[in-house]
Amino acid sequence: MFDRVLIANRGEIAVRIIQACRELGVESVAVYSDADENARHVRLADNAYHIGPSVARESYLNPESLLDAARNANVDAIHPGYGFLAESTSFATAVEDSDFVWIGPPSDVMERFGEKTKARAIMQQADVPIVPGTTEPVSDVEEIQRFADEHGYPIAIKADGGGGGRGLKVVHEEQNIEEQFTSAQREGDAYFDNSNVYVERFLEQPRHIEVQILCDKHGNVLDLGERDCSIQRRQQKLIEETPSPALTEEEREQIRRAARRGADEAGYVNAGTVEFLYEDGEFYFLEVNARIQVEHPISEIVTGLDLVQWQLKIAAGETLSFDQEELQTHGTAMEFRINAEDPHEEFAPMPGTVERYHPPRGIGTRVDDGIDQGDTISPHYDSLIAKFIVSGEDRTQLLRRGKRVLQEAEIRGIPSTIPFHLAMLNDDAFNDGEYSTKYVDEVFSMPSEDE
Repeated sequence: MFDRVLIANRGEIAVRIIQACRELGVESVAVYSDADENARHVRLADNAYHIGPSVARESYLNPESLLDAARNANVDAIHPGYGFLAESTSFATAVEDSDFVWIGPPSDVMERFGEKTKARAIMQQADVPIVPGTTEPVSDVEEIQRFADEHGYPIAIKADGGGGGRGLKVVHEEQNIEEQFTSAQREGDAYFDNSNVYVERFLEQPRHIEVQILCDKHGNVLDLGERDCSIQRRQQKLIEETPSPALTEEEREQIRRAARRGADEAGYVNAGTVEFLYEDGEFYFLEVNARIQVEHPISEIVTGLDLVQWQLKIAAGETLSFDQEELQTHGTAMEFRINAEDPHEEFAPMPGTVERYHPPRGIGTRVDDGIDQGDTISPHYDSLIAKFIVSGEDRTQLLRRGKRVLQEAEIRGIPSTIPFHLAMLNDDAFNDGEYSTKYVDEVFSMPSEDE
């Protein structure tokens, strides 16, 4: 096991990694920008190094600053967390080429999954269903028109390096192809330094189902069950749960097996997530997130495993100490992302000082956060305050417990998304498990503050 690990991140995930390191007897080294000098992850770590100004591109997105901190701290390994440089192939390569161990999948695997056409080809080779579409970038409007003539509208034009809805353009009729083709190329180049795009049939009311995988360096490929992440706003997840209320047991087993086949085909190592779209009883590969996910705690709840500790153990060369048959899931779990946003004002970010913060407690309750009372949610970074994670014996108990947990929490000084989550728990479609990724954007109405 490592003696000392640098955490190339901030906030809640940095705190989570520090806690995992501490339980393994590993020293943690935090990094911080000007805005985070007094942040909770800095206070908790064994050591901390300043890496630059508040602007992320000059600090948390600056590979050289992070590597300099690692050298100065004399660490053994670097954990990227999620976001920032966690899925940067060039940063992973730089770490691999240094004296440090990269706590994540190999950079060549990241590179293949970072380009969606390559990822689709891998999954097709592993007999994993993919949405009908191209496995090579498209080069002109005529090629897209031929695809649409064969498969019908709507179609999706997607940036090859895309994610989170960036570089995704939906086309409902032929006259819009050229405009959307150019727009997707432009966004792909701006956000991912990759102007290639591909095209696929657009699913109109899908669910978002993902499978947590865990793979060691010795060829063991396991899954930890699926998560349903269909409650999204503008393709940003808001609520996640496991197991999915949409799948039959047969479908659940099929999607888990498919995720394992794809991971095995790619030579995947460490923790990751294979994501699928599910519609009308069929599931299709979407993408692989080659990192730990924000929503990983719900998988930890139902399996009893510490995924972050296993990330460290796998990176250090350890073998998974259990096989797929031994890995059983128990009960249900749900995660509510509590952001500093006002759901009554189109979820506008509302950074500021958290004047009062009393997180919920009690049976079946877990809170992952990166703040204490009196801390500030900075306008320079994401708006996450905390993650409230609840567990129950079944979904009925889970929903009741979720409502209790949200009602007990107290956050003052800034708005939060707690009212949205409470409204969702009072929503019939959500309670019945009958919704798609479009539900929040197209159907759900946020009650007024007076209701």
